[in-house]
Amino acid sequence: MINKEYLYSEIFDSIQGEGTYTGVHTLWLRFFMCNLQCNGFGQIDPTKPETYELPFQEYDLSKVKRVEDLPVWDKGCDSSYTWSKRFKHLMSKGTPKQIAERIIDTAKTETNPDGLFKHPISKQKSDMCFTGGEPLTANGQTASINILKYFNDIINLPRSVTYETNGTRKLNSDFIQFWENTHYYELFFSVSPKLWTVAGEQRQKAILPEVVATYYKLSTRGHLKFVLGSKTEQWDEMEEVLQMYRDVGIDYPVYIMPVGAREEEQVESAGKIAEMAFKRGYNVSARVHVYLFGNAIGT
Repeated sequence: MINKEYLYSEIFDSIQGEGTYTGVHTLWLRFFMCNLQCNGFGQIDPTKPETYELPFQEYDLSKVKRVEDLPVWDKGCDSSYTWSKRFKHLMSKGTPKQIAERIIDTAKTETNPDGLFKHPISKQKSDMCFTGGEPLTANGQTASINILKYFNDIINLPRSVTYETNGTRKLNSDFIQFWENTHYYELFFSVSPKLWTVAGEQRQKAILPEVVATYYKLSTRGHLKFVLGSKTEQWDEMEEVLQMYRDVGIDYPVYIMPVGAREEEQVESAGKIAEMAFKRGYNVSARVHVYLFGNAIGT
């Protein structure tokens, strides 16, 4: 598996814009492929797939040469380019060693010429985040641990490693063994369950508490992050689903994040969503990267 090439859409240098580690400098690898589509995001009624508008399906790709040239769509998954086969020809690929070296190259600056996770001047450590798509596919698990093994070998270590996951992919034995025997850095699961009334994903496919329970067993560092609008049925579904996770012993803290991929959508709904979350006793997460960079690809 060391010499196998893996598809990915982006490597970039930014901040963590959501949840527990908001604002922390982070190196990102966005894998290609996902087992969910979340086409209900941004739709008038996510529970009626027959009414969906999906601009990514019709977008003219004839002049698009790079992922960075794609727009951010406000209907359907805002990162549909990370799983739709329409965009596969735009993806990059590499072995774990090649990808790790590209991550290090991305971190290089005038004040950090070697691309170290521990900045030579500030002495602060940056995080590593694997996202997607879905980073816990079988390929994502294998690629990510081999990338981390390379970082271990050259003693260039992140402070924490986050997997941004939809919480439906079972962990394989190699992944579990690696993390059970790794104490160089923290393992953090950012689990974002996809709700029927928000993302249009059927519960039997998208909500698998017994799978997330294996994440929690491997690391109690993590959170559950629910994307919500202001509709009562969305909040009711969230709390019903949350109870399913609590029933299997998952005690991750909960963050509520306003629905919307673009800044204007966030501004319109964020205050109201925050008030609703506080009244029900939940944390709130803004999408800070959207305010800073406009949710542009590569940020």
